[in-house]
This record gives sequence, structure tokens and C-alpha cells, in this order.
Amino acid sequence: MKLTRTIYLSLLGLFAGTAYAQEFSSDLQIRPRYEYLNGFGTLLTPTTEHTSFIGQRARVNFNYNDSKLKVKLALQNVHTWGDAATTSFSSKNGVAAFEAWAEYSFVDKWSTKVGRQPLSYDNQRIIGGLDWANQGRSFDAALIKYKGKNSQLDLGFALNADSEAKVAPVAPYTTDVFKDMQYAWYHTNINKLGVSLLVMNVGKEYLKTAIEVERSYFQTFGTFAKYEGKTIVLDFSLYGQTGKIGQSTVSAWETAVNLGYVFSPKFKATVGYEFLSGKDQGSSSTMVKSFSPIFGTNHAFNGFMDYFYVGNHANSVGLNDLSLKLDFPIKKVNISFAPHFFSAPNKIISGGVEQDSYLGTEIDLTAVYKVYKDITLTAGYSQMFASDSMVALKGGTGLNDITNNWAYLMVNFNPQIFSTKK
Repeated sequence: MKLTRTIYLSLLGLFAGTAYAQEFSSDLQIRPRYEYLNGFGTLLTPTTEHTSFIGQRARVNFNYNDSKLKVKLALQNVHTWGDAATTSFSSKNGVAAFEAWAEYSFVDKWSTKVGRQPLSYDNQRIIGGLDWANQGRSFDAALIKYKGKNSQLDLGFALNADSEAKVAPVAPYTTDVFKDMQYAWYHTNINKLGVSLLVMNVGKEYLKTAIEVERSYFQTFGTFAKYEGKTIVLDFSLYGQTGKIGQSTVSAWETAVNLGYVFSPKFKATVGYEFLSGKDQGSSSTMVKSFSPIFGTNHAFNGFMDYFYVGNHANSVGLNDLSLKLDFPIKKVNISFAPHFFSAPNKIISGGVEQDSYLGTEIDLTAVYKVYKDITLTAGYSQMFASDSMVALKGGTGLNDITNNWAYLMVNFNPQIFSTKK
């Protein structure tokens, strides 16, 4: 708290001394979350048992802007209750800068933004802020931004290194999933229709020989469109991936469509389908055919139990996800009920025998209640009804032997603690 107070007062003194019209604000977030995991992420086995814990994010944001300059510093501590002794001198994970960026508008409609920053576009399927994870996701990046009346353009650049070494290391960069990245995102609005185009180039290093480090590049490109009418909401995405990862050629794609209908102010139903390409088990091809939503907020897709694309299911058989989502309030509680029906678009082989493509059904139930203007309570329960094919694909034990479920309760405190204009 002493460090936070010092930074707070220093920034206030700095900004108060300038001659431009300016705004300075600060807000605080405390977000503890209890989770009960009983087959979360993968199926339980006869020798594994459920677990539970409480994770917490504490974040303080400092925001400054005038007519030309915006600056943000967000400091956070992420920890699990009990990961440090009650008499510990410091937190296990310490305090980190989740955001530390400055944006300068050099002419009307054009600006540049540099520093540590979250990147979030469209429905966050390809690039997202990963807010569900307590640590979130932010990039060290430089952006050139255009914002007109009905259109936006972001050009992004990132370069990662392990250190400020004087010579290149004889080992590939592995701290993050990419060595360098460039992307262009364009968005335009046409009445009630919003359309985005994304092109992203990602470089990854690999060890070509015992002493030779090479860099390969693969590209993700595609579109996201969303129509929002009075009673109908429709979104559609189509993305492809090409290039190389290591010495393997990439050829993969994803498409999704979601159609929602608002029956009344208190009831909305959405039918959705997503396809992510994959590869037959046992295939001898070296081509990468499995689509990777590389920087996406993947917890928001394909069921909340994170069986697919959340640190898993990479280079696998792909996925068909047919879903239904029902949104409705019960008094002051907003309820969401969402079953997902999963199947594999490529062959699953177990013991030399091809398995059925049906993987299982997951049911997600979520409730959100606004306790106070700065306090939100969210609870959820999910259950996976896995098929024998899911067992063959992931291991573990199926529906008839062990129940696989997950539950959580999260409280979000997010008050503004300071705001001033001059």
C-alpha cells in the first residue's frame, strides 16, 4: 500500500502541474473467486479427486488524459488464498504492472499507443483480454490507431526478448508464445451491421539444429460480422490459418454463427454452431491442420469447463460445438442456461478402432446479481456428460463411473476512488 500511495501522489502532483485541460481518475478492483473443481479441464480418473481453492485479483488503475495524451497505469496482485503464510513479509506473486501505456493523438483521428496493454477485438475469439483469468492478458506492443465516424483501424507491432542481451542466445525464445507479431484490424459500421477484418502474422522461434535458431511465421486472417436488430442478433466469423510453425506447414480454419432472438425484454434465446478444423488421429501428415485461437479469451467459448483450447486440445481432432443459450431474469438475478453438444470432425482412434464422433454434452448455468452499484455477485455450475469417445481422446473416466462438474462463486468490488478535472 505504501508503494501504491507513493505512485498515486506522484502522478497527481505531476498532472496537477500541467497547463492543459486534464482529467485524472483512479479505481480499484478486488475480485475473490471460490472454485470447486471436479473434472474441470479434463475428466477425472479413479485415482484423482476433486479440489477447491479461492483465487483473488487486486488491481488499482490510474488514468490520465488531456486533449492529446492518455496514460494508464494498472498495478495488480494475483494470489491464491493461503499461498503465503499469514506472517509472510510479502505476497508470493508480488505486484506487477498489468497495464503501463501512453497514447498520443498526433493529428485528428490518428494516434499511437505504446506500452503494456490488453488487446481485445470483436468477440475476442482470436485476440482477447482474458479477463476471466485473474492475471488477465496484456501485451508489450506499439499501435497506430485510426478512429473515424464509422470506421476504425489498428496496426499493431510486438517484439519479445528474454533480456537485453548483447548477442543473440543459442536457444529459441520461449517465455511467451511468440517472438514477434504484426497485425491489422479494420472495423466499419453499416447501419446495424458491424464488420471487421483481421490479418495477423506471428513469428515463433525453434531450434533447427543443435546450434541454429530459426524463426517461422504463420498467419491468421478472416472476418467477424455482427448484426444487432431490435429482436434479432446475428454474428458470423470465418478465419483461416496458413504459413509455418517450425518446419510444418499450416492449413487450418474456423467458422461460427450465432443467431439470437429476443422474445421479450425478459427472455432471449441464441442458437450457435462453431467448427474448428483438426486432424485425424494416427495421420502421418506433418501438416498442422488444427486451428488455434491463439490469443483468444477461450474460456468464453466451447463450454465453461475448459475442455477445449484453454491450454489443451492443440493439434488435435478439432471440434464441432452446437449450442443453445437461454438468457432470462428471475427477479433481480440474471440467469443464463447453456447446453453444448460436442463432436469431433476428424477421426478418433483407440486401440486401432475408430470411435464415434460424439464427445459429450456440457451444461452451463450462470447467475449474476448486482448487490450494489460497485458490487456484483456471479455464480456458476457446469457439468460434463462425457462419452466413451471423450474418454478415448482425453483419458479419464466417463459418465457411468464418475461425475465431472465444476462450480464457482465470485464477488467483484469495483469502486472509483478518485476523479478530478482541471
